Amino acid sequence: MNDEGIREVLGFTVADGESEAAWNEFFLSLKERGLRDVDLVTSDDHGGLTKAIRKHFCGASWQHCQTHFSKNMLDRTPKKLQPELKVALTDLENAPDLKEAIARKNQLLERYQEGAPKAMALLDARFDEITAVYSLPEPYRKRLRTSNSIERLNEELRRRERVIRIFPNETSMIRLMGSVLMEIHERWMTGKKYFTMERYEADKEEARKAVQLDSNELNHTDQLTA
Repeated sequence: MNDEGIREVLGFTVADGESEAAWNEFFLSLKERGLRDVDLVTSDDHGGLTKAIRKHFCGASWQHCQTHFSKNMLDRTPKKLQPELKVALTDLENAPDLKEAIARKNQLLERYQEGAPKAMALLDARFDEITAVYSLPEPYRKRLRTSNSIERLNEELRRRERVIRIFPNETSMIRLMGSVLMEIHERWMTGKKYFTMERYEADKEEARKAVQLDSNELNHTDQLTA
């Protein structure tokens, strides 16, 4: 999403896998073409991808996709507890601010520590990653806290790929996938804005101050408890 609130397809590449080297090359190409001042990157927690994100976008927050995280946490939860823990995790993710999210996390840890210790260890370790989106103003959080939008785009590419099944060479793959992405990009650019951005910059600073205040209060409380 650009600073006008419009989604864009910035680029794509063909690689053998999701290695750090492959992502480094891709991100470097985007930066060479002018990508800068990135506020937030949302993705899954693939090791090569996250290392490349931290290397190339040092000033940006990294948001661990809540959809991917929820699945990972539930995979570590005993089956009988999965339905209720899924509801509780959704409630945490919908907290109105970071302070309330912290309170709901602590309630979850206390309630499920014995019944789902592996899931609670994951939640405690990754909490900061799944709540990075609180550094943005509230109207932007719901859509940017997951990578669902790009997953839908990837699914469209897979659908087209299944029709071809086997590409004769890399050039033909780039030609077809590129045309699909150009079509989607054009639709996004000429369609309805994804976000209204009039007050984004001012509201972003307020959101970051609120997050910092909540974090400072939490650290002070931990020091008193210790």
